Amino acid sequence: MPAAPPPAPPFTATRDRPVVTLREVAERAGVSMITVSRAIHTPQQVSERTRVRVQEAVSAMGYVPNLVAGGLRSARSHVVTALVPTLTGPLFGEMVQALTDALELRGFQVMVGQVGYAHSREDELLRAIVGRRPDGIVVTGIMHSPEGRRLLAASGIPIVETWDFTDTPIDMLVGLRHEALGAAVCEHLHARGRRRLALLSGGDERAARRAQGFAAAAQRLGLRAPTVRLGKSPTTHADGREGLAALLADTPDIDAVFCSSDMLALGVLTEARVRGIAVPQQLAVMGFGDIDFAQTVSPSLSTVRIDGTRMGQTAAQWIADRADGKAVAAPVVDIGFSVIEREST
Repeated sequence: MPAAPPPAPPFTATRDRPVVTLREVAERAGVSMITVSRAIHTPQQVSERTRVRVQEAVSAMGYVPNLVAGGLRSARSHVVTALVPTLTGPLFGEMVQALTDALELRGFQVMVGQVGYAHSREDELLRAIVGRRPDGIVVTGIMHSPEGRRLLAASGIPIVETWDFTDTPIDMLVGLRHEALGAAVCEHLHARGRRRLALLSGGDERAARRAQGFAAAAQRLGLRAPTVRLGKSPTTHADGREGLAALLADTPDIDAVFCSSDMLALGVLTEARVRGIAVPQQLAVMGFGDIDFAQTVSPSLSTVRIDGTRMGQTAAQWIADRADGKAVAAPVVDIGFSVIEREST
């Protein structure tokens, strides 16, 4: 039996040599290219030991077989994939619409996939998407599994992470700092005389970081720790009603509630009205997202606006430029946020 090949050095994908090839996987596994192909596509044709060796190389390098006919590196699909947590709510719709409109002008089509908030399906979707070699992938957030990061980094496909911020993006990033947003909301409420704060939030990681920023600012301002109620994401109007009822049962004297979505805030406004609680005289309510109804509901909803149009247009410009072989001069952009004050605070 032939000796096992020596251990391969750690693999690191770079933008200068981004695409992991079948040959590189074969070299790492110490087998031929045809053996790698068989181990991936017809594993019954190779030994268990060989299959495991190939699979370890595939996993370590983030290799995904090219499912595009012919597998040509120069092939252009003219398709960009956008992955969002949910398709049921309007929060991400503005970004997706702007992305779609801007890319259509450059000859691309957008395919949208839903990954959920727990990312339980993200790796599976990424593997299927990378294998079809779109001209770009736009993902929501930065909190990917190690396997997901390897797949994206090794794909050679332009990647844009959105709606979040990190100093170590996979490729390109246009987003915002959620901890700073939470702190800004706390400061806004404090400046308007609110001292007994509460937080009603979904359980996704971006909402959690907003909650951390909100609580840290409250401590810095000398306020008591906010009363917190966490739930599932995406959040609903019913969650808002139930959430305010639970907050009041726990801490009846709260005078402000920061909600992780405008839909939650709408539920809070409804429950407050049913209970005869005057907004904002007795209870200030702040949302997140600046959804269409925020301005027209009564009382109009104070909220935080994220410029989804700019986010989508920026991602589209970067992907189209990279597809044309152009460099992106500043591939990381913090678009910030705007605290919108209306009648509810």
